[in-house]
Amino acid sequence: MCLDISFYSALELIDSYFPQLTHDGDIDFDLDMGMHFLALGYSRYPVIVEESGRYHRKFFEWGVIAEYMDTPEKIKAMRKSMVNARSEKILDDKRSFWNRIRKTRCLIPVTGFYEHREIKGWKNKVPYYIRQKDRDMFCIPGLYHYNTKIPSNIETGEVRGMFTLITRAANPLMRQIHNSGDNAFRMPLLLPKEKELEWLRPDLTDEEMAGLLAYELPSDQLTYDPVFSIRSHKPRPDGQPKNARFDYPNLPPLFEADSCDPSTPAPPPSGPVTQPGVQTSGVQTSDVQTSGATPSGPAPLSRTTPAPSLPGPTDPQTSLF
Repeated sequence: MCLDISFYSALELIDSYFPQLTHDGDIDFDLDMGMHFLALGYSRYPVIVEESGRYHRKFFEWGVIAEYMDTPEKIKAMRKSMVNARSEKILDDKRSFWNRIRKTRCLIPVTGFYEHREIKGWKNKVPYYIRQKDRDMFCIPGLYHYNTKIPSNIETGEVRGMFTLITRAANPLMRQIHNSGDNAFRMPLLLPKEKELEWLRPDLTDEEMAGLLAYELPSDQLTYDPVFSIRSHKPRPDGQPKNARFDYPNLPPLFEADSCDPSTPAPPPSGPVTQPGVQTSGVQTSDVQTSGATPSGPAPLSRTTPAPSLPGPTDPQTSLF
């Protein structure tokens, strides 16, 4: 599933993206938090909705609590499955919760997202930072919900909005990156900007929604860079931010590894990561697993022998979408 997203820029970037954007409340959000945002913390994140003909910026929790999750035990067990919504469930499964809330649509602004690649013979998965080409910011379609039966704050009775991020079957590039786990070969629903804005139209019909949900962004519209581990709290040995490219020695090229589709050409790697209006020089806190590795990496690997332990995420790569 898509558990890891990034908004690594000033919030004003969202304002310039959506004309006459209304801010509904203040947002406690900074660059360090936005560089890597993990779904399973159920933290609040800026999302965009359309109300009365205007775009509104809300501050919603990532991960929906449905009304049937009516005990703390059910919430603990089930909410992790509600951070993503399969596109196939929204219209095709009339019994699905996502079908019931399909009219409450939102957009999730990001500058990129992360996904992990499994490589045969390597102990740890390699994370990649993925972006839409030539776009400083883009939006992932989502759905949102207010659960009036279960206040977000028991003491004050506050009911917060909650959102889920929509996923779909992966395009050829993303099949090579998100290539393992119970829900392998999935990716976030990615659209061109004009289709993103269509997603928020209040008069969107189910037929029009089906067209958006079926859209597959071509692989050559994405850039991708391997990065160091993103889910540890230790700094990278090279002092770079989490979304900066990390060159692993003998990293098998995409579309040439064991899980590849050689019939589909891969777009070239995107090179060094730059973020609009953000200074990335100097040491910043990053999530890494430092098992004695340095930026130069371990000795070159053989395709026929198992690789030594390389920097990578220390937590299990559970996929829920």
